[in-house]
Amino acid sequence: MKKIIAIIITLSVCACKDNLLDTAPHSSVSTTTMWTTDNLTDLGVAGVYNALRLDLGHSGMTTVHELYQTDRFGFTGQGRWDEPLLRGTITAGDGMFAKVWQHMYEGIQRANDALLNIPGKSPSNEEKKARYLAECKFLRAYFYFRLNQLYKGVPIYLEPFTPAEAIKSRASETEVWDQVIADLTDCINEPNLPDRYATGDGNYGHATKSAAYALRGKVYIYREDWEKAIADFQQVKDAGHTLFADYKTLFTEANEQCPEMIFSLQHRGEQGYGNNFQLFIGWPSAFRRGWNYYMPSPNLVDLHENIDGTKFNWDDVIPGYSSLTESAREVYFLRDNLTAEEYAAAEERGAKMSLYLPEGNEARIKKAYENRDPRLQANVLTPYATFRGAFNFTDVESVQTMRWPFRGQAAVGGDIQSDTQINFYYFYRKFVIEGVSGLIDRNYGPTDFPILRYADVLLMWAEALNELGLEAEAVEKVNEVRGRAGVALLNSNAATAVTGQDNLRERIRNERRVEFPGEGINYFDELRWKTWKEKVFYPGNGKKQIWGGNVSDYSYKGDFLYTWPIPTGEIQMNPNLVQNPGWID
Repeated sequence: MKKIIAIIITLSVCACKDNLLDTAPHSSVSTTTMWTTDNLTDLGVAGVYNALRLDLGHSGMTTVHELYQTDRFGFTGQGRWDEPLLRGTITAGDGMFAKVWQHMYEGIQRANDALLNIPGKSPSNEEKKARYLAECKFLRAYFYFRLNQLYKGVPIYLEPFTPAEAIKSRASETEVWDQVIADLTDCINEPNLPDRYATGDGNYGHATKSAAYALRGKVYIYREDWEKAIADFQQVKDAGHTLFADYKTLFTEANEQCPEMIFSLQHRGEQGYGNNFQLFIGWPSAFRRGWNYYMPSPNLVDLHENIDGTKFNWDDVIPGYSSLTESAREVYFLRDNLTAEEYAAAEERGAKMSLYLPEGNEARIKKAYENRDPRLQANVLTPYATFRGAFNFTDVESVQTMRWPFRGQAAVGGDIQSDTQINFYYFYRKFVIEGVSGLIDRNYGPTDFPILRYADVLLMWAEALNELGLEAEAVEKVNEVRGRAGVALLNSNAATAVTGQDNLRERIRNERRVEFPGEGINYFDELRWKTWKEKVFYPGNGKKQIWGGNVSDYSYKGDFLYTWPIPTGEIQMNPNLVQNPGWID
């Protein structure tokens, strides 16, 4: 698949206005010629996959088309800028809503073009055509799945359409799920679609039966059809998917094709074909310089348990911590041997400097991050931890330490530099490349991005089992994930004892929160569970510094926020579209 994503193809749907569903095709290959050779068939299907990569690059900073960026709306992440969605100032005309709608329908249009024309025009052999048709149905299902997650009922188009024909009214949420299931069932029933591809196979990255089962199982989770979800997840396991042994190294180029990965967005370290993780979640002293636009929330860090399975509590590490004001707690995070100017500035900000230790302040706070769930250090860069970055924006490797306040980079023993130096935030470690040899450019990293992986399947499987009252079986699935992480198993001691269905439900949800940061899962989970309001908009929450001090507050304007609005431009183009309740155009 990595060779396929390198094909530049413009044979379908280029929107001439960002906020309109303009689906008129603009082709470098004439519509009468397209699909009429085996090579053009390959190129056409590559164009459908290419819809997964729309707007990757600098434009990604204004859209949540890239899944990892959606974590800034969830419980576990936050963004550098004040987000209108969280501040309560967003309207239906916001470009974010329009971009996601546009990109998903562009993918649908491309898939529809392939599904219409491959059977009648392509001279490829019948087995190949059948496999390609199944793959395009998977992709169409995925695009409708994404739309239904957010907008909850959208128009269904199953054939290519012109702008003048884009006038259908919205199907219901149930009808869209039905269509997604129908397409995925067709994939599963296609004998020429393999269960999965082995590592190194030239077709790795194409859709497979196991991907279709995993996605259909996720749809059944949305529909609370627990038994069907369980059956589909069993098929994923039977296809040979397993957990990779090491969580920390899972998210690297070396292991991106391991059996845990079910369906991934393929990346190459070449211009136009790579990820932009380093740009948006890296920081200036990471190699090639990032901007730390998207960061972990203290909610995520505090959620990581102690390694024995007990809940982390700041007061256990620093007695009296929680009784202090948030600004006073800054004192615990200050570096050793402050200068007089640094000391005075911290005192001015409200830090309780009577608690400062000139020698040993760093050692005291580091204990808060020791003996924790090992995923914490794999996911997050914590205070006074080190990182192998680059010195002064060069290719000279340097080991840096995350200190507060920042003083400066150095070839040896310097500080990690951020683009938010007036505040002290956690940074993601996950997906950020260490050293100076694994990346050519911050705009195109080589590591694939997982859309479906087996840990996700296991924890959804556990959720379904628990909802059916099958507690022991659910615990087994959760413990597979916890065992790989290296944290105490459920029911292995008093702290991890499961005390009923409700308790296990919350444990499963927390497991998902610490397993998937930066993977574009948490925001959708909170929406699905209807927990977004309580987990993100609880009193005092907002964009937070490490010690909990709010830099900006969130403001919840109503439950209508659980459903995205139909973009204003689409309603203007299509009078048959009805807006979701509560939204103002």
